[in-house]
Order: sequence, then structure tokens, then C-alpha cells
Amino acid sequence: MIEENVKKLLSEIPAKNPFGEKVTLVAAVKLQSVENINRAVAAGITDIGDNHVQEFREKYAEINGCPKRHFIGRLQTNKIKYLLGKVDLYHSADRYNLAEELSAKSLAAGIISNILLQINAGKEETKGGFLPEEAETAYQKIKALPALKIKGIMAMLPLDASESELKSLAAEMRKIYDSLRKEDDDFEYLSMGMSGDWKICIDAGSNMIRLGTSVFGARNYAK
Repeated sequence: MIEENVKKLLSEIPAKNPFGEKVTLVAAVKLQSVENINRAVAAGITDIGDNHVQEFREKYAEINGCPKRHFIGRLQTNKIKYLLGKVDLYHSADRYNLAEELSAKSLAAGIISNILLQINAGKEETKGGFLPEEAETAYQKIKALPALKIKGIMAMLPLDASESELKSLAAEMRKIYDSLRKEDDDFEYLSMGMSGDWKICIDAGSNMIRLGTSVFGARNYAK
């Protein structure tokens, strides 16, 4: 099933978004076995994203094929040390103190960490991230930190929003992305879109989508 899902997705996902940018599929591997992850990579997945540090640590050395590694979950500052130098892109820089700590630890290790600023697109109390109106200030403040490179923004759209609301929010995220990109040549990723809304997000200009269920099927939370 995984192989069929990957083949189907790779045929359905456009090579480029309406802005002419390459679209990258990140397979969200939360609660997936090493076997399932390796099957997805063998089938053509080039990027995988973890939500939990413990899972990342347990499976890191067992993943075949050298896919790019993304951390897409909320990150606690005291767990940065387990990911440092192993993650290609942190999607969830959702608060200043996290960026500050990641900067300090990266500087001490002599590396540059690539991050995305997480924007709380729907202003949901249950989600982290900077509010849309805070994006510019957050960018300027975090941009000044050493050993970090801001590569774009990440957003999660509300699960209960209507299609018209999703389109409007996705378009707003693209506007924020374009506004910040004018100031920064390092900007290249608008990470937005999950299994239920990725088509809307790509149409609005997302160039990176994070899919779990569409790749692996429904997760078994009883594990």
C-alpha cells in the first residue's frame, strides 16, 4: 500500500506550483515503523519529517537511502541537543526563546541550522507560532541571531475551516512569504499543506507539503 500511495502522490503532485517553484513532498513519519519509512524512501520519498524527538533518536541510524531530515513538530529547548547537526530543516521555530537556544547551541557546535518561522495562520489558541501580523517583527528579531539561516515560513491551516477560508488563509501565508523573501535571498520554502488541504495550498503557492496519512494510511495511535 505504501508503495502504491507514494507512486500515486508523485504522479498527482505538480512538479511546480503556480509561481514556477519546485514542490517538495515531506513524508510525515510520526508513529511509523522503520520498515514503513524505508519502504516509502525506496518508493521515491526524498524527504522525511519527524514530530517527536524520541522517535527521531530511536530511528535515525536505521533509515536507509539518506533522505533529507526535517523536524516538523513542536520542539522543546532542552531537546535541541539530540537533533543538532542531524536535521536539515527545522519547520517549527514558533517562538523567540526556541530560536535563541537553537542559535546558541548551533554557534557552540560550529554549525548553521536552517529554520522556518512558524506562522499561526488561523490564530488558533491551541497552536503555536507567530501571528501573521507578528511575522515581520519576528523575522527581523530572529534574523539577527547567529548560526541560524531562515529558509522560509511554515503554516498549518485550521482543520475545521471551510474551503473558502482555507484558500484565503493560504493566500495570506503566500503574501507573508513573498514580503519576507524580498528582504532575504535565503528564503526558498513555504511549507504549507497536509493530507487534507495540500491541493489548496499548492494552488496558493506552497512549495513544500507535509503528508503522513496520504503516504502511510491512517496512523495507529494505540501503539
